[in-house]
Amino acid sequence: MSLRDEIAACTICTAHLPHGVRPVVSFSPTTRLVIIGQAPGAKVHASGIPWDDASGDRLREWTGLTKSEMYDPARVALVPMGFCYPGKASGGDKPPRPECAPTWHARIMTELPEDRLTLLIGSYAQARYLCDSGKASLTERVRQFQDHLPRYFPLPHPSWRSTNWMRNNPWFEAEVLPVLRDRVAEMMGC
Repeated sequence: MSLRDEIAACTICTAHLPHGVRPVVSFSPTTRLVIIGQAPGAKVHASGIPWDDASGDRLREWTGLTKSEMYDPARVALVPMGFCYPGKASGGDKPPRPECAPTWHARIMTELPEDRLTLLIGSYAQARYLCDSGKASLTERVRQFQDHLPRYFPLPHPSWRSTNWMRNNPWFEAEVLPVLRDRVAEMMGC
């Protein structure tokens, strides 16, 4: 059974998923750009397509990726911290289930090329992958993105909530996004 088939058959946290199990993940051995987000939202759970929502639109705008590029698993891996929709909580979705990343991420990453860039979208991904996870805030990590290159690129989550964050941190659009687009283009072979 392939790793993708194992993930598709995963039922580790079934008891905690009020809307059922539907792992949403995409990768291949040729992928040089990895996007690690939180967990699928309700719309993505329904469609089965990662980042198939307004957050995905904003993320594509930030990165300069087209839809066809983003959804080409040979070029872009879409690997959330939690593979299934965790359900609603007050103020948004519940956090990603804690079982997914420890169970699957290392196995997925060993199938990918060493020469890759990983976009760490939001605090859950950053806490898992960056050494400063307990010390720096999301804003500090994003502002100091150069410290994590060439392997990682920390970003805020591109949800509607980031509108206010971007307004309060104008340096993000002026200083971070141009470098992000350049690094993404490099990984895409452009």
